[in-house]
Amino acid sequence: MKAVKSCLVCLISYCENHLKPHYQLTAFKKHKLVNPSKNLQENICSCHDEVMKIFCRTDQQCICYLCTMDEHKGHETVPAATERAEKQKKLQESRQQIHQRIQDQEKDVKLLQQEVEAINVSADKAVEDSEKIFTDLICLLQKRSSDVKQQIRSQQETEVSRVKDVQEKLEQEITELKRKDAELEQLSHTEDHNQFLLNYPSLPALSESTHSSSINIRPLRHFEDVTAAVSELRDKLQVILRDSWTNIELKLTEVDVQPSEPEPKTRDGFLKLLKLSLWIQTP
Repeated sequence: MKAVKSCLVCLISYCENHLKPHYQLTAFKKHKLVNPSKNLQENICSCHDEVMKIFCRTDQQCICYLCTMDEHKGHETVPAATERAEKQKKLQESRQQIHQRIQDQEKDVKLLQQEVEAINVSADKAVEDSEKIFTDLICLLQKRSSDVKQQIRSQQETEVSRVKDVQEKLEQEITELKRKDAELEQLSHTEDHNQFLLNYPSLPALSESTHSSSINIRPLRHFEDVTAAVSELRDKLQVILRDSWTNIELKLTEVDVQPSEPEPKTRDGFLKLLKLSLWIQTP
């Protein structure tokens, strides 16, 4: 038959039928019934074969009444039930402390969960805003690049037109000079001295070119100053971006969740934490 209760006085486990006297007879009313246990023999003193109902506080162990007159003589002893009551009270106090700590830490867990949600929301918004800002920067640089290109092309057209205008006038002068040179050549071949002398005064004097002095040739250097200015802008932007990136990294490292509980700095604090840890880990 399966046992339903164990008696700590009889040190026997009873089935339902044999347990009835403990409920019906007055002699068994003070017997302590517990759930079925296989360890009843551990309540018997190995030296005196008596039930151990006494607790020795000096040696911190359960003993029988004969032990108090033998090896535990003179020790501080109390009934096991009394010691159990006191330790039960301390155990309840420890449990209350643990429950309070659990409640406090559960609150901290909720706060940390809220912190995680806040971090995620803030990070998502920072990414979105950063992408927009960088997009605006890229668009601004692209616009400036387009403006510079347009101004270069416009200035190129103006300068080419000016140079071609001077070139055309020079070509007209060259044509006129060649015509005059042909007349002079023809005159130089005149055999009649009188005709030569007669026609010579009618030749106009050779005038200086009106364009040669205004021509300033700078091979391959027309827009190098523009390139140098753009290069200088690039270098300045690199410095700004490097300094700004250092500041961004600094701000990123400042992002942190709530600080963890500080480590105990005193001996009492450490022992208190160790005691609570042992209570939590004990199955």
